[in-house]
Amino acid sequence: MEVLVQFGLLVIGFLLLIKGADWFVGGASKIADRFGIPQLIIGLTIVAMGTSAPEAAVSISAAVKNTAENNSAAIAIGNILGSNILNVLLILGITAVIVTIPVQLSTVKYEIPFMIIITCLLAGIGYLKGHLGRIDGILLWFFMILYFVYLIVMARKGQISVGVEEGEIKVNENMFMLLFLLLIGIVSIVAGSNIAVDAATALARIFGMNERLIGLTIVAFGTSLPELITSITAAMKKKADIAVGNIVGSNIFNILFVIGTTSLITDVPYNYSFNFDSIICIATSIVLFLCVLKKKELNRIHGGILLCMLFAYYGKLIFF
Repeated sequence: MEVLVQFGLLVIGFLLLIKGADWFVGGASKIADRFGIPQLIIGLTIVAMGTSAPEAAVSISAAVKNTAENNSAAIAIGNILGSNILNVLLILGITAVIVTIPVQLSTVKYEIPFMIIITCLLAGIGYLKGHLGRIDGILLWFFMILYFVYLIVMARKGQISVGVEEGEIKVNENMFMLLFLLLIGIVSIVAGSNIAVDAATALARIFGMNERLIGLTIVAFGTSLPELITSITAAMKKKADIAVGNIVGSNIFNILFVIGTTSLITDVPYNYSFNFDSIICIATSIVLFLCVLKKKELNRIHGGILLCMLFAYYGKLIFF
């Protein structure tokens, strides 16, 4: 009975996270537009960070709740590594099987290599120090600022999509309703993250699973649901041309924004067992790079390769 209760709470937590992120992005974007902030900046900040809001809320909540008796911080790192692996292997794998995905040149030349570099940086810090502290958070935020500068430059050149096109935001609601939408979004994200972390930790205890495995599987899948639904829907509508760029951007934000912010708030333990997952995360990024390097596209064969890698990785996690 307790298993069903905790699983139900986990689902509720994920729903609150996903809807809360939507409400937060909607409210914040329209408020920013009211104050005359360019939609380019809105797309590069509020909308981009909004896609990483579920991962950020869960990771920060897990790290803050970490104690000697309750190793929930393992969910924080596991959530990010698991989400980044799932984003590439599951989401791009399924999308590429449905439809061939063209990849923007800037994504191949700059963004995927940058994703590989910062994933190696995270793995290196974790391996050498065994935790991420405030200095590491500052370093990750430094790289995030550099990434923002790159995005602004490329967006002004018209070489990348920023999530919000000119004239897309229509402000009809009054300011009170927008503030209420923003507030309810924040409350939902915070409440959803607390419920999800507590339920995931309880399920780990019930099934005798460690928090690392829970973070890499159930929690990672739950926080990656928005990207999965968006990518598959776009593929079905033949609008998957920016799918790879969006996933790569989400992975970059997950490391620089989520882990960077979490380690600024509290010390984040990086267990030795995460070294294997870090290697898989790096390998996943390299395989993606090799797939798109020549023809600047992900096709059905590439999708099959990515899905086979996912099955092999999850098989290792669960059975060995």
